[in-house]
Amino acid sequence: METNNDIITSLQNQRVKHVMALQQKSSLRKDEHSFVVEGQRELEHCLEMGYQADSIFVCKEYAGRFNLPQATVYEVTPQVYERMAYRGGTEGVMAVVKAVDHRLDQLILPDNPLLIILERVEKPGNLGAVLRSADAAKADAVIICDPLTDLYNPNLIRASIGAVFTVPTAVCSSEECIQFLKAHNVRILTAQLQDSRLYYDTPMTGPTAIVMGTESVGLSPLWREAADAHIRIPMMGRLDSLNVSVSAAILLFEAVRQRTIL
Repeated sequence: METNNDIITSLQNQRVKHVMALQQKSSLRKDEHSFVVEGQRELEHCLEMGYQADSIFVCKEYAGRFNLPQATVYEVTPQVYERMAYRGGTEGVMAVVKAVDHRLDQLILPDNPLLIILERVEKPGNLGAVLRSADAAKADAVIICDPLTDLYNPNLIRASIGAVFTVPTAVCSSEECIQFLKAHNVRILTAQLQDSRLYYDTPMTGPTAIVMGTESVGLSPLWREAADAHIRIPMMGRLDSLNVSVSAAILLFEAVRQRTIL
């Protein structure tokens, strides 16, 4: 760990401006293959999973005890930190971290995998919440097809509480994902209202991929045709859909229940 002895006091500091730009611009995160992690818990999960921090920014007035990794550390004032932080209550520490690739061919599946597939989910908060549920259910991977947001969006990292780092994740097209699942003999269950059966009447004890689309338009015909079964959650009220992250949690833990009682 290399500590810079000068405290950063100005928002015009180039390092501060760079961090703020990385928070706000997906194109910059993509071009530089780096992103920002805020918060001790999130950063700990990130580093535990093998990510490398380039630089760390600490506000000692806010930061608790934290074992900093091997990286250059810059101290900033509370005023600067508050402007740098994308969200409040991040415990006075943030880092610029090197991104990793999330290729489908890098996924290593166990003998009986449980997967969540998301097609064109747009809202970073929803995607982050799904990752959090996947971590809780110990799903083997989350595969994001035809993404409309990048995995290192700060709102996604926040909503996942670091699960974006702990859950194996791949990004690909729907076509590539279907080929991958078929090649690995994984049963495809699509969550949809049409031509479907209740989710708890559907076996999920074998290799299973639960596929979900957006709340507005659902899944594309490509997935509906590729499915081995169509499943639905019963809706007792006047509305006909749940938030995708809530639906994912229900379906994931039904799979966990079935596998536990074997």
